[in-house]
Amino acid sequence: MDNGTILAEVDGALLTVLIVSGPALIATVIVGVVVGLLQALTQIQDQALPQAVKIAVVLVILLTLGPLLGKQIASEASTVLDEFPAVTR
Repeated sequence: MDNGTILAEVDGALLTVLIVSGPALIATVIVGVVVGLLQALTQIQDQALPQAVKIAVVLVILLTLGPLLGKQIASEASTVLDEFPAVTR
């Protein structure tokens, strides 16, 4: 078992996590800024409003991009599990 192989697999897994979580995080940040600006302009002091809107946006993103993101995760897991017997020898 080579340390370089393990580090390459961990690197690939972390990159996959970043790619998969990216769309939801970017949408959440954009929606948070827009809702924050609207709250500042209208002087609404409700704390639950931004959280509810962010949850709804993340739900929509995950429902629309779920199959594509799941395919990337399944591909990474399949690669790791296929290489596991060779790495552990």
